[in-house]
Amino acid sequence: MTAEAQSLVWDGDELVDVVGGGRRWGPDGVERPASVIYGSPFDRSVVSPSGRYSVIYAERGTKALLLDGDRLVRELNRSYYQADAYDYPVALGTLRDGREVLVHCPEEYNVLEIEDADSGERLTDGDRQPKDVFHSRLAVSPDGTHLLSAGWVWHPYGVVEVFDLTSALTDPAVLDGRGVLPEDPGIVAEVASACWLDSDRLAVATTGEEPLDDEETPALGPRQLGVWSLSAGRWIHRSTVDFCLGTLIPRGDTVVSLYGHPRLLDVTTGAVVAEWPSVEVPRRDGSYGVTHIPTPVTALHPDGTRLAVAQPDIIAVITLPGRED
Repeated sequence: MTAEAQSLVWDGDELVDVVGGGRRWGPDGVERPASVIYGSPFDRSVVSPSGRYSVIYAERGTKALLLDGDRLVRELNRSYYQADAYDYPVALGTLRDGREVLVHCPEEYNVLEIEDADSGERLTDGDRQPKDVFHSRLAVSPDGTHLLSAGWVWHPYGVVEVFDLTSALTDPAVLDGRGVLPEDPGIVAEVASACWLDSDRLAVATTGEEPLDDEETPALGPRQLGVWSLSAGRWIHRSTVDFCLGTLIPRGDTVVSLYGHPRLLDVTTGAVVAEWPSVEVPRRDGSYGVTHIPTPVTALHPDGTRLAVAQPDIIAVITLPGRED
């Protein structure tokens, strides 16, 4: 490779580095040159569910670009405040009415805004009273009804929140509240990462930090993988693991855990289904940290059979065991 990939997305059986200007790798592994050069400071990207839109951004900076294919739609910004200490908060999603939206924090670190991706129309205009939380690692649920934020508060301490997007379009202040997750029983450990398994289930990974007390509760504790059901309003699975979970990638009833190397985990038991120690990824836990360890660059194929992982000199493509949805 001419340089390590800084973003990956599948286009059929080809891999594309959007940050790298659209350079591609076919099934034969041969690299095709970029059609555009974006340059620094961009080093990561997110892609909309439809594949039409993408955002390339500086993970620990303030600048981003919204793209429609390789056409620049508009420039994006976030607050400079602590921007070098945590990941850029941005997500692309599709609402229930089919509108493709951009979710980010364009003015204040603690104010989530929803915009029409194409026109830039602000869909969350209104009075706001934000709480003191650094939103990060945003994700819209597959059905477009909820928003996940796996950010942090000033201890520092990782937290997770889920907001009702449908209600937020009527009353933007919904995005300033506690969200739909209850305070008790909830989580008694620091959150490392979270992801949507589907439109109802949320997987949450915690760090090894000890809880405030040792009392047994029905809450998610340290170094656990939990599955929360929105419809049931409770943890339907909680499993203790003996390793750091890092970043999570959803895959039906399994997740890929990225810390040191990829592991495939059963979300109901926390058991390691398969792992690949020879494929190294950054030892990254959580959305914040003044000493920056970058988020692993990976892409799960839409059919769930292959995981691409950027390496310094190659792109490793892992064939995953049989998928069960």
